[in-house]
Amino acid sequence: MPSKSKQKGSAFERELVKALEARGLKAQKAWGSNGEALGELPGVDLIFYDSGGFRWRVQAKRRAKLPSYLLPPEGADIVMMREDRGETMVVIPLSRFIEML
Repeated sequence: MPSKSKQKGSAFERELVKALEARGLKAQKAWGSNGEALGELPGVDLIFYDSGGFRWRVQAKRRAKLPSYLLPPEGADIVMMREDRGETMVVIPLSRFIEML
């Protein structure tokens, strides 16, 4: 029997696939959360295609509580961050991201 953590992660991945499919996007969860099942690298949990056919590879993480710096404060829509000498990353609510697609 899978661990509770594994079950929680798999449930989150299925939740994401359903949310994407509800907006008419093609989405697929990797069997065993291993991207190799989809022809991707192991860290890919699911893939989906936007309306233009671009393939998005997703690593899904669910936590009991996110660090406050990842949450957009009141009045902000997104959070942008970067580690020193790294690439800038964007955190955006899923509902807004799907609207943008």
